[in-house]
Amino acid sequence: MWMQNPENAAARLSQWAEEFSAGPANDLGRPDGSREPAYGRPLLGHAAGDDPLWARFKDVVHPEHWTPVEAFNLAFPDERAEPAQLSVVSWIFPQTAATRRDQRANREFPAERWVRSRWHGQHELVEGLGRLFLQRFQEAGLQALLPDTLPDWRTLASERYHIASKWSHRHAAFAAGLGTFGLCDGLISPAGKALRANSLVVRLKLPASPRSYSEPHEHCLFYNSDTCGQCIKRCPAGALSPAGHDKKLCAAYLEKTKVHIAAHWPDQEGKYACGLCQTGIPCESRIPPRPKSK
Repeated sequence: MWMQNPENAAARLSQWAEEFSAGPANDLGRPDGSREPAYGRPLLGHAAGDDPLWARFKDVVHPEHWTPVEAFNLAFPDERAEPAQLSVVSWIFPQTAATRRDQRANREFPAERWVRSRWHGQHELVEGLGRLFLQRFQEAGLQALLPDTLPDWRTLASERYHIASKWSHRHAAFAAGLGTFGLCDGLISPAGKALRANSLVVRLKLPASPRSYSEPHEHCLFYNSDTCGQCIKRCPAGALSPAGHDKKLCAAYLEKTKVHIAAHWPDQEGKYACGLCQTGIPCESRIPPRPKSK
């Protein structure tokens, strides 16, 4: 079967992702029923369950951030695994050109396309792909889990970051070779920083994706060249500075966006969104080239 060969298994995952993203789940969810893709084509990566990075994330993210084996053994306490038996599958969906264009034109509140992709598109497509992967793994007799759906998953108070969590999809993507972090903490992938990410853990050995970087901020011009900082200017909350990302200010501003969103798109009442720092910047849709030395 497909899962008996690691290369075949990886190819099958990519095939499923492409087929799913071309289907009805990839939709903005407009109330009038008009259809438009919520996201562009997905990018997938894999990380080994025994990669040393998982232990490092306990220092970088939070001491309670799970390693893959910790999450797996919580989900399957009677079928405990060893780290080397596991793989992490990470996927990212980049925002469409239309969504990035609308968002780029805004300075205070997010664009409608951005809001709808953040919620309807996230649930139906980004998270939906995870549910599809789980179904296919289960049909093949494989144990898999979505860490942020476990009962023990929660956000954590962090002295360093204000907010952390038991499992970070962006850090999983970093481990899986999909990108490095920017000044605003967003992941700068080959498709840029305007994206959504998700990940799962599976008891299956997949070929680990190569990481073309060695530093956590390698793709960010602010860190690698002491230039740019455009995301600082894009932030309406004043949550970005040369010192980094103030998540407390960011979270407070997200609460303010609820009023704007409910007033303009009543079917999205109670939802929040921002993401202005992910567009109108050099890393919006690519890994920005470093400036040439003079």
